[in-house]
Amino acid sequence: MKPLAFFIAIVSTLSVNSQITLRVTVIDRQTKDALSHVGIYYKTKKLQSKTFFTNRNGIVHISIPTDDTLSIETEHFAYEPWEINNPFVFNANRDTVDLLIRMRFMKSTSIDEVVVKPAGVPDTVFQSQRVSVLDFEFLPNGKMLLLAYPKNPRKNTELLVYDGYEVKGEIQLEEKGQELVRDFRGNPHVVTERSVYGFQEKDNRIQMAGLSKEYFMTYVAPIVDTTVSKYFFSNFNPLYPAFEYFTFDLLDSAYRKIAKIEDQLMMELYRSEYKWVDIRTKLWAREKEQETGIDKEIWVGANYFTQSIYYKELYAPMFERNDSVFVFDHYKNWMYRYSKQGDLLDSLPIYYHLQPKQTGWKKLLIQDQTTGQIYVVFDRAGWVSLRRYDVATGKLEASTPLYFRYPENIQIRSNVVYYTYRPFETAQKKFLYKEVLPLKFATVLVNNGDW
Repeated sequence: MKPLAFFIAIVSTLSVNSQITLRVTVIDRQTKDALSHVGIYYKTKKLQSKTFFTNRNGIVHISIPTDDTLSIETEHFAYEPWEINNPFVFNANRDTVDLLIRMRFMKSTSIDEVVVKPAGVPDTVFQSQRVSVLDFEFLPNGKMLLLAYPKNPRKNTELLVYDGYEVKGEIQLEEKGQELVRDFRGNPHVVTERSVYGFQEKDNRIQMAGLSKEYFMTYVAPIVDTTVSKYFFSNFNPLYPAFEYFTFDLLDSAYRKIAKIEDQLMMELYRSEYKWVDIRTKLWAREKEQETGIDKEIWVGANYFTQSIYYKELYAPMFERNDSVFVFDHYKNWMYRYSKQGDLLDSLPIYYHLQPKQTGWKKLLIQDQTTGQIYVVFDRAGWVSLRRYDVATGKLEASTPLYFRYPENIQIRSNVVYYTYRPFETAQKKFLYKEVLPLKFATVLVNNGDW
């Protein structure tokens, strides 16, 4: 709103210390109705500036010296600047001066209806009659990158930039997109059969650059997180029942191992597979050992035991939150807390992963991308529920179930759960939904007293 100011020249023979009251009345120019809560900002040469608001009758009283120059501005979100036709001259014989301000109502703009859903009730974020959502990620500017497909994800896929209301850009992928992943900086990438593409959204356009999938999986994907001077990464291999977490110091280029994750029972079965294979396979494994220096038992375990129903891929995620790094070792039943320098600070026992058949534990922890809070996911016959894990006490909060059965690609951002879902045996495309966590379950950014 463009402020208007008027100046009142004081013509008076009163002393410098005498006061006069200015009574300002604000009305609607057309309806003549009094306007309340109009901000009256006045400023004089001798007095400091002050702001008053009109009462329910549209009136405000201001006391000013009689030998001063006055400047007034009005402010209201629904009205244009007021108009005044004649200048005012204070009369020394009067103790009150009236000022009438008539404000013009601004043009109104109609907006679409906004529906606010309560906690626990899903709200549709993206829906389309043409494409289904295969995967999604958030861009740094708050928009969403959607990996979608018209009919069959094995044939053709495309990328959409969605701002929450409409699609701002789209691009067809020459290779079949498999999933969207985030690197340690939080930037989304799409993984195809042969390549990995990074993206940047600018002026509603998608800018993409490709790199070798092998390079990405070898040098970028292992990096879990980064601090000012250190990288946290792992040597995780899905075909081996053990891996380690390391730190890499950018200042002196030094590596340091901070944790080792191993399923001891799985490792024993893994290496024992060598005893039961035929002679031809044993000879092949010994030749590989001589060529690479990798134990022959590992060659047999990776190629044969991993194909059996007994092998389970390790799951021990690392999360960064505030000034701490957390490692969840589900095989030693401990949660370890490290400093940003990689020093072990504390540890807590964990039990939520025990007896998975009874609890529905499905090897999944999710961190809120905004608050940093960690949630444990349970799935019993397709009914998914979330429980917040308190890193200070090791306790789980009350369970909060999701509305739909068999949701996919669950993510949490700003205490809101996002997931994709398509009703069973329907012609509907796969939509993107969200649910607001209840207040007793939601959290804000943690303070210094909470890890």
